[in-house]
Amino acid sequence: MIRELTMEFARVTEAASIAAARWMGRGDKDAADDAAVTAMRAVFNTVQIDGTVVIGEGEMDEAPMLYIGEKVGSGADPKVDIAVDPVEGTNNVSRGLNNAIAVLAACETGGLLHAPDMYMDKIAVGPEAKGKIHLDAPVRDNLRAIAAANEKALEDLTVVILNRPRHEKIIREVRSAGCRIQLIQDGDVAPAVAAAMAGTGVDVLLGIGGAPEGVVAAAALKCLGGEMQGRLWPEDDEDVERAKKLGIGDISRLLTMDDLVKADDVVFAATGITDGDLVQGVRFFGNGARTHTVVMRSVTGTVRFIDAIHRFDKKPFTYRK
Repeated sequence: MIRELTMEFARVTEAASIAAARWMGRGDKDAADDAAVTAMRAVFNTVQIDGTVVIGEGEMDEAPMLYIGEKVGSGADPKVDIAVDPVEGTNNVSRGLNNAIAVLAACETGGLLHAPDMYMDKIAVGPEAKGKIHLDAPVRDNLRAIAAANEKALEDLTVVILNRPRHEKIIREVRSAGCRIQLIQDGDVAPAVAAAMAGTGVDVLLGIGGAPEGVVAAAALKCLGGEMQGRLWPEDDEDVERAKKLGIGDISRLLTMDDLVKADDVVFAATGITDGDLVQGVRFFGNGARTHTVVMRSVTGTVRFIDAIHRFDKKPFTYRK
């Protein structure tokens, strides 16, 4: 992976975030997603890569752009696998809630798990707790290990969980352990990444969310030295068949970081659409907007925050109304 691509990928997520942010709080998540997809795809056309979408908006017959298998970029080397989520947290955008981001991960060909569009049970932690947790361990045991690794009391630990009925048991167990809980309505990539970044106030993500989002978050955690473990959580036989078609024979096996992200050289970029634990949302002004982006690379461990001002009279059409 060429390090200069990190800025190019930031341009891609910035364009998607600006396009989606215009729909914040307007109650139309599909319009926000469509706008972000169109903007992201347009900027990808200008990036000098031979890219293939391995995690995207769905199959070819489900999505007009950024579908799985679609080629993106100029067609010139390097060959790159791309995982994208133009709007991670569409409901958050439509309701004006926090933690919506435009996000992508990229690496050499074959470096990312081709995760099916289904659920995954996950646990994500930072570098201090790496190697000290296990998805199958009792919740209380994991929380004690994380607290000890971070030199915190259990009462000071913050656990992020999607607010879903399927998580009632986990929520009870976390409360019983005495930990703080941050319930989120949608979008678990940002808090998973925040768990591995100092100063965010998030210590661990627990629970069942999207499998593709799990791979995207794992790419960031690899850059940060954190850890994610997961296991596919099929709802029906169709989910099982979908996973098998992507080469995942044993649906029940534990997926480690090496399973989720095989590549050594990974780039992760995320731009805020709405404010969140990881990045700030888009701010519009008279003839432009201000964005906040985080870009990481696993080889160097470098994390960059980019505070950018965009002037619409000088930007490509993707930024304009």
